[in-house]
Amino acid sequence: MRLDDTDRRLLRLLQANPAQPMAALAERAGLAEAGCARRLERLRNAGVLKGRSAVIDWRKLGWEVEVSLRITLDKTDPRAFDEFIAAAREVPEVLEIQTFLGRVDVRLNVIARDLAHYQQIYRERILTLPHIADIEALMHIADIKKGEALPI
Repeated sequence: MRLDDTDRRLLRLLQANPAQPMAALAERAGLAEAGCARRLERLRNAGVLKGRSAVIDWRKLGWEVEVSLRITLDKTDPRAFDEFIAAAREVPEVLEIQTFLGRVDVRLNVIARDLAHYQQIYRERILTLPHIADIEALMHIADIKKGEALPI
């Protein structure tokens, strides 16, 4: 999809404040409210805008530990990826599942309340996932740069 300057301005404004009312967004973008709504609908239909979401700071809710698990699967079974991913989706503490090409097949982002809770999750839920050949754990220390804003 080709974006014009007004589309890019709308996207920048939405990235800066996704919860702003339509009237405020239209005014900041220099559009009539109806025209703004049509453009947003066109961007949604094209798949550029995927929706709105609430961003919850899970640390404020008592989750203190974040671990990235790099997992290599035993790929001798042709169903290994599908079965592993289906089982990993069922672990509530797994926030993200990403697949890769290369030595590492899958990355899981796991949260826990503390280290003892992480150890319990690891032993009872992660190690029981099917088709694991190798796991490397990376404990998250700090976010240096984090954001989804695109340079539009």
